[in-house]
Amino acid sequence: MRRWLRNLFYRATLADHAYRFLFEPGPADEVLVLDCETTGLNPRIDEVIAVAAIVIHGNRIMTSEAYKAIIKADRLPTSASIKVHQLRARDVAEGRPVHEVLPELLRFIGGRPIVGYYVDFDVRMLDKHVLRYIEAKLPNRRIEVSEIYYALKYGGAPPGTVLDLRFQSILADLSIPSLGQHDAFNDALMTAMMYVQLRDMRKRGARIRRERAVQQEAPIGA
Repeated sequence: MRRWLRNLFYRATLADHAYRFLFEPGPADEVLVLDCETTGLNPRIDEVIAVAAIVIHGNRIMTSEAYKAIIKADRLPTSASIKVHQLRARDVAEGRPVHEVLPELLRFIGGRPIVGYYVDFDVRMLDKHVLRYIEAKLPNRRIEVSEIYYALKYGGAPPGTVLDLRFQSILADLSIPSLGQHDAFNDALMTAMMYVQLRDMRKRGARIRRERAVQQEAPIGA
């Protein structure tokens, strides 16, 4: 279903019409960078425990107006996930319930396109809660930074080229300092810097240099 037709359908059947603004265009020349920290990687059983969102207006990253929250989830973080995001069970227990955070977050997002690194996962994690409240999924257009990076570095690459789309690799190629991953605000800010730079490079027709594999010469007599 085309996006405009799907949005028209959801807008007409929306459970809570106070959220119709999600289906309207956001402010001109603005996108929103989203990052979630979760108790795990299974959208069916894991929960969001931290979220951050930063607006980009033109080429300006509006860090002073960012949204961030710790969420008191039903499912507590495991020892494995604590090693990743450093949010302990007691940190999560002191967070705010999702029914307080979600309305604020949705109003902050508005109709802006959502930018992220593997953004489909973040949106899917939020959609579990969004569906409960408004009986619709987030309709916002999504922009995946790793896809832009792929096009600028690996577009037209010969078959067999080894792809590296890791977050740290993108940071290194773009000379963006690492602020410490798996903190929702830091990840959102680094992703915002990636997006601004990648979008500028795409606009200028610039490419990211791909290292050529050096073929070792066989020793004489081999």
